Amino acid sequence: MLQNYFKVAVRSLLKNKLFSFINIFGLALGMSCSLLIWLWVQDEISYNRFYPNLSQIHFVRSGFDWKGQTGSGMATPGPWQEAIEKQVPEVKAITKITWNRDLLIKAGEKSTKESGIYATSDYFKVFDTPFISGTAANAIAQPTSIAISRKLAEKYFGSMNAIGKTMKVDNQTNFIVSAVFEDIPLNSTERFDWIINFKVQEQDWMKWWGNSSFKTYALLAPDANAAHAEKVMQQVIKKSAPPQLLSFPMLQSLRDVHLYSEYEGLKATGGRIEYVRVFSIVAIFILLIACVNFMNLATARSVKRAKEVGVRKVVGAERKYLAMQFLGESLIVSILACILALVIVITILPFFNEVVQKQIALSFSDPSLWLSLIALLLLTGLVAGSYPALYMSALQPIRILKGRLTFTNKGAYLRKGLVVFQFVLSIFLITGMLVIGRQMNYIQTKRLGLDRENVLYIPIEGILNDKLEVARQEIINSPFVVAATSTGSIPTNITSNSGDLDWTGRDKDLDNTVNATFVGYDFVKTMNIQMVDGRDFSKDFAADTANYIINEAAAKMMKMNDPVGKQVKFWMGKGTIVGLMKDFHLSTFHEAIKPLILVNYKGLNTEHLMIRTRPGKTREALAHIEKVAKSLNPDYPFTYHFLDQDYEKMYRSEMVVNTLIKCFGLLAIVISCLGLLGLAAFTAEQRTKEIGIRKVMGANVASVVALLSKDFVKLVLLAILLSTPLTWYATNHWLEGFVYHIDLSWEIFAIAGGIAICIALFTVSFQSVKAAVVNPVKSLKAE
Repeated sequence: MLQNYFKVAVRSLLKNKLFSFINIFGLALGMSCSLLIWLWVQDEISYNRFYPNLSQIHFVRSGFDWKGQTGSGMATPGPWQEAIEKQVPEVKAITKITWNRDLLIKAGEKSTKESGIYATSDYFKVFDTPFISGTAANAIAQPTSIAISRKLAEKYFGSMNAIGKTMKVDNQTNFIVSAVFEDIPLNSTERFDWIINFKVQEQDWMKWWGNSSFKTYALLAPDANAAHAEKVMQQVIKKSAPPQLLSFPMLQSLRDVHLYSEYEGLKATGGRIEYVRVFSIVAIFILLIACVNFMNLATARSVKRAKEVGVRKVVGAERKYLAMQFLGESLIVSILACILALVIVITILPFFNEVVQKQIALSFSDPSLWLSLIALLLLTGLVAGSYPALYMSALQPIRILKGRLTFTNKGAYLRKGLVVFQFVLSIFLITGMLVIGRQMNYIQTKRLGLDRENVLYIPIEGILNDKLEVARQEIINSPFVVAATSTGSIPTNITSNSGDLDWTGRDKDLDNTVNATFVGYDFVKTMNIQMVDGRDFSKDFAADTANYIINEAAAKMMKMNDPVGKQVKFWMGKGTIVGLMKDFHLSTFHEAIKPLILVNYKGLNTEHLMIRTRPGKTREALAHIEKVAKSLNPDYPFTYHFLDQDYEKMYRSEMVVNTLIKCFGLLAIVISCLGLLGLAAFTAEQRTKEIGIRKVMGANVASVVALLSKDFVKLVLLAILLSTPLTWYATNHWLEGFVYHIDLSWEIFAIAGGIAICIALFTVSFQSVKAAVVNPVKSLKAE
């Protein structure tokens, strides 16, 4: 019996090819979007989950709470690690690490730049990493040791047998390979290919309580309570640190570090988790739009299939079997759509990976994939087919066969409601496309307070450290170069901060935390920063090595109206403020501009040589810079980066969201158009006689098109009305994540609504014109 009804369902689908194609293709698009988003979400939530001791590992953040003003940062002072290690019994192991560094690694004749970190000796106690050779205990126990990844072992030595081999790092120091660890997975917060003991590069400033420049991770004992351990840490730091230090440690579980990177005050409020939520909602929206198409077309075609239901009921078909037939049709459509969706996903996955900067693979050996596909099939099949099955199977055979069947307004209202629902979701995505696009354009075009165009930088490495001023002078002698300076941080991403700033009359309870970086001569000129007062650092002033430049935010914090000429005490001791800069953005638009102090220093703490080239002369300038770099630093390959490209990388997540929202929004529109196309075709078919009579009575094509289109336009207008509050709330919430953002205006919602109306009119008009141009004689003869 069930087999027969299944065959009937197949025949019915083949008989109605147009509607079947629309349903299959629409569902396939919805499923492929949902599947891609599911793969992306799976990758996002998998970060760090491979560590066997994950629940015990915590990231130590730096928090502050001063007179009700709270905040949190990723960087911590160097002394925290030693104080916590000695005095917090709940901590089983703790490690302090640097941010990743790209250094020249040489072994034999091979030498290339590789990414790695410096870490204290307990790193591999905290992060339980599998080793191919060597052990966690001896990996970086000695200052002369280096632990490398499988990739580096194969690259430099051709096998895993690298223990005891010598590697020269930064063309200065030889290290002995003590261990080879497995390549760290891509879904890890901390990724590197080499690791060396922290003591090797430690300098005096790294031991200052007021300088926060490192990341710290702690491994708690299995039975330790994180909240209690955090309180003990705070007590230890308060007791150990100088009284003016206002920061304190906060613990964040490693499982949350990737997803919850943004803090509001002392609480994690967002980060990547926001995008996980957004795209999960988008996946549900698109799938619902596709299911709505199926339900709409199925209920619309109920008139055509009413007699079929009546005849089958007369010959003995029970309602449950009829319901199963319609559900069977829905499941068959879902299966075919799922197969097509897999083909679509496999085809576009390489492009998708390129957009999201991931290496996501569709693994058919993964049981979770099959479970997800089965769930997707059942969900779409049952959701899309439930109403048609219940509705059609309930029709009364006597009324149908006597020709007395009249469909109540319920079916019409349902179809209209589904169309409205569909366009509410579509307009939501269209508005999201517009808002995100405008915010990205705002970020790319807004003046930062410095000029990032025509600026490139090269790393200060090798013997270039000792010849820095010589290199700078030779570079600026080129007619293609405007200015050059050295910096400790990229100017658009200055994250290091310090609480060491002091000045006469400072309120001891005042939070004196400032962002700080070392810079060379002509920094202001190179970055084209506007000065409010004073001057740039210059080689013409020998005392500048003990002087400072601040921004407006720092002057405001110190309550100095005319700070130039006044004395402050900072890293280089007591010095004079020689310049006051206009505020410029130190990091992303997610954060407010913070107080900044620039320190003039020619030592090892400057890492980049920033160079401003003349507009249109970048190629010539690069040739000159490369020649200078190779002549002064021949052992290092010439590498360079453009500041504007680095700036764009800071917003990579937002750029990815912008691209994906556009793609998924367009797909949602396509799916909605497919549904409207089917409904318009059905409406035109149902009103063939009416159209014929109207044309005989003198109606032209335009009036017939208007007749068939006006009902759909009314539904879209209602969708615009309903979607506006929802889209305003959602987009406003997203924009609040930026301290600096565009203003939401009625224009955006008007454009989104206008796009929806135009799309609906274009789709419906296609079928309306087709029906309107049919010869009325044929229409009436067919009737």
